[in-house]
Amino acid sequence: MSSKSLDEIKLQEFIGKVVNEWGAATGALTIFVGDRLGLFKAMAGAGELTPEELARRTATHPRMIKEWLAGQAAGGFVTYNPINRTYTLPEEHAVALTDDNSPACVAGAYATLASLFKDAEKIIEKV
Repeated sequence: MSSKSLDEIKLQEFIGKVVNEWGAATGALTIFVGDRLGLFKAMAGAGELTPEELARRTATHPRMIKEWLAGQAAGGFVTYNPINRTYTLPEEHAVALTDDNSPACVAGAYATLASLFKDAEKIIEKV
């Protein structure tokens, strides 16, 4: 391919799409981890929590929880109160992430995505 025929605007738009997909895949993995570790369930109805409080509730490492919460806040899954340095799982988000009896529950979809990554080599071998 000749570099003279390359449309730089289209290339940059595509790179933006690729980066967006990478972010979505990373976000899906962190949501799966949060579900598996019971982080969302521990936050549901608890009000504002510090990373240390959530780590105690879930027997996890506070440093990892701090990073996880920051990512969830950046993604809009939890809210952050910068004054108190606390995080909250809004009730509507809790229903979608923790209530297995709700038709709005989406947590299982993240397990499906995680299993695809886990089985990627098996899938490739079958093709």
